[in-house]
Amino acid sequence: MLPRINRLNRQKNFDAIFLNGKFYQSEQVILRIFPSGQNSSRFAVIISAKVNKKAVVRNRLRRQMNEIIRQNLKKIKPGFDIILIAKPKLTELFFKAIEAELVGLFKRVGLLIN
Repeated sequence: MLPRINRLNRQKNFDAIFLNGKFYQSEQVILRIFPSGQNSSRFAVIISAKVNKKAVVRNRLRRQMNEIIRQNLKKIKPGFDIILIAKPKLTELFFKAIEAELVGLFKRVGLLIN
């Protein structure tokens, strides 16, 4: 589980990101990012019922994505609010492939510290 300081949970923060944030996507994940000016980056993972009807599958995917973020937290630049939105193809991947997808997307956007 992500530390509380790294969780994004206020509706006004979500609204600001969706209105003013930058949009990036890969084949399996959509990423929305907005500079927050905080000392740490905050994350939210959204997985709708369109991805998979079963809550068990959606929750497993959410836990996996949160774990990947937690493992790479020290490598991610501070000061951003980030929303990750899963696409239906993500349910077909194993953990290592999901990790490669997220880390690759973070690198492409420039969120990772070298």
